[in-house]
Amino acid sequence: MAVKTITIDMNAYELLSAEKRSDESFSKVIKRRLRPARTARSLLEALPGCLLSADALDNTETVVRSRSDSPAVSPAIDTGE
Repeated sequence: MAVKTITIDMNAYELLSAEKRSDESFSKVIKRRLRPARTARSLLEALPGCLLSADALDNTETVVRSRSDSPAVSPAIDTGE
């Protein structure tokens, strides 16, 4: 893994150090604090890219309906009663 050395002033170091957990490196602190937020807004913005086409939905419905016409049958379990 490549590394990069950065210079920060003491105030920034103290802020970063205060956020650091005992099992974390400074790199992990930065990644944890600066990763994109997982919010409802970010979900709504990503949703259009996740939508299925009408054809895909129709095909899925066809498969589901065909399964209800011939459900799998499980063998009866002998409970000894």
